[in-house]
Amino acid sequence: MSALVLVATPIGNLGDLAPRALATLRDADVIAAEDTRRTRALLTHAGIPAAGRLRAVHAHNERRSAEWIVDAVREGKRVAYVTDAGMPGISDPGAHLVRACLDADLPVEVVPGPSAVLTALVLSGLPTERFVFEGFLPRRGPARRNRISALVTEPRTAVLFEAPSRVRTTLADLLAACGPLREVAVARELTKVFEAVWRGELAGAAAGVGDEPRGEHVIVLAPAHPTPEAGEAEIDAHVRTALAEGLSTRDAAARVAADLRVPRRSAYDAAMRLRES
Repeated sequence: MSALVLVATPIGNLGDLAPRALATLRDADVIAAEDTRRTRALLTHAGIPAAGRLRAVHAHNERRSAEWIVDAVREGKRVAYVTDAGMPGISDPGAHLVRACLDADLPVEVVPGPSAVLTALVLSGLPTERFVFEGFLPRRGPARRNRISALVTEPRTAVLFEAPSRVRTTLADLLAACGPLREVAVARELTKVFEAVWRGELAGAAAGVGDEPRGEHVIVLAPAHPTPEAGEAEIDAHVRTALAEGLSTRDAAARVAADLRVPRRSAYDAAMRLRES
């Protein structure tokens, strides 16, 4: 049956290439690959002939390539898509191909497999019930600051990717924003011979990865501790300050509710009580 088939590939250990992935790559009419050289090496390892089926589809030509992939699937072909490692579409090309095929009412399938996100999350020892994947943070500027700021109060475990040349900088930025006691795990070389996971607090994370980190890193950041709910005395103190500044009852309640993250009704009741006293 014709379809676009996203195939997960090993993130380090070639033994993780699943039988269904092997069969899909062996039988595909076309194999679209983020890097044809790496995919050719993978196919050679698996004993699968490329047979002229390899086409390059990477971040720079994904949108253009979606057109011929849609045409190929519409003509009855099975197009397998692989990235350099892991699941296509997760911090890698692939999502636009899926959207293009779905918009054309064409079938899309997935052959699941290795995932650096889930591997690092489970290895971290941090809560796994709820998590968020942040991918690679922006390198600089307001976009980076805003993303890191959001992690300060993030109630879920957060998973980030980082290059070896930038991992110490990112850990330092997280330390400055989240404080020294926030738990973190830093994994590298997942599924490879030199796989390593450092676990501890942000205060020691940069030293934990060493002066010359190597290999792609996955940072798993623990959830933020819940902020204690403000009590009546604290709400009253903030409301008094707001009223003394000349704010109306309504505006004072709105500001205090936002500042203390308490129900607006609680702040409004306090403002009414204090204004009348």
